[in-house]
Amino acid sequence: MTFLPSVIRAEYRGGYRIHLTFNDNSEKTIDFRQWLDGPVFEPLKDPDYFRRFFLDGGTVVWPNGADIAPETLYEQDGSGEAP
Repeated sequence: MTFLPSVIRAEYRGGYRIHLTFNDNSEKTIDFRQWLDGPVFEPLKDPDYFRRFFLDGGTVVWPNGADIAPETLYEQDGSGEAP
């Protein structure tokens, strides 16, 4: 069976960074600026709106339905810096 990552905890860390804990207990801080392009992600450029994220379906989601696949988040280097 292949491991399917899932976000089980998310904590805001300033700017566009969120510290994530996955279902294998690995942790990383990810800068989400790299994904803030396109119409669905446009509202997330507002820092107040960005902070309204929540967990649903094992990943980080925003009220407008924007989300990033948990596999994509898991594969990030977790440096907390934008690429």
